[in-house]
Order: sequence, then structure tokens, then C-alpha cells
Amino acid sequence: MEAKMLAPAAVLVLWSIVMLFWTAFSRFPAMKKLGASIKTAPPGGRGSQLDGVLPDSVMWKSHNYTHLMEQPTIFYPTVVILAMLGPNPGTIVIAWAYVALRIIHSLWQATVNTLPIRFTLFILSTLCLVLLAIHAFELTVLA
Repeated sequence: MEAKMLAPAAVLVLWSIVMLFWTAFSRFPAMKKLGASIKTAPPGGRGSQLDGVLPDSVMWKSHNYTHLMEQPTIFYPTVVILAMLGPNPGTIVIAWAYVALRIIHSLWQATVNTLPIRFTLFILSTLCLVLLAIHAFELTVLA
């Protein structure tokens, strides 16, 4: 197993945890300003119900955390496949590029959140993921 291939996944996991805490540390003060708290939330309440209640700039962090629970779920098994079957140095670079782009995407969405830049970052990271998936396909199906 090639541990260097798993390092980008470990970094993205840690980054996801950073975004989780950033979400909480921005959401709870905003809720307090409105006089709301976890104690006053209705049963079965969901964070998405705060859209339109809390300021958009507060919710951007939560939206990004949700995004980190979506597409990266394809990234994680892909890097495990590659780590098990032998990545090449270029594949490791592409995995790091994917993680760097996702982190930049997070920072952009959580702070500025203009769509043209955010979408560009998403497309570039998706292209990295496609390249990784193709390499995993080659190692598993075409081997």
C-alpha cells in the first residue's frame, strides 16, 4: 500500500472537520443574536431549516460542509484503490491538486461565495477526480 496516496485523503478529512467547527462557531453566535438555541429548536429540526433565518454569510459555511460530504465521498475510495494498486507520482500530484482545489473552494464559498469562481474551482477539482477515477479504472478493470 502506498501511504503517500492516502495523505491527500487524510488532509481532506481534517479540512472537513475544520469546516464543521467553522460552521458551528459561526452559526451558534448568529442563532444567539436571534434569540434561538438548540434548546428552543423544534423536535427533528435540521440545520438546513436555518436558511433564510440566519444571514447567508453564516450559512455559506454550512453549505460548504455539506458539499464536503458529497463529491469527496467518491474521492476517498478512489484514493484507497490507487493506494492499494500502485499510484504513479502524477496520480499523487493530482490527488493533492484535488484537495488543494477543494480547500480553496471551501474558503471561497465560506467567505466571498461568488458563483463564477466557485463553479470554476468545482469544475477543476472535478476534472482531477475524473483523472483519478480513470486511473483507478485502468488499474482494476484493464489490468
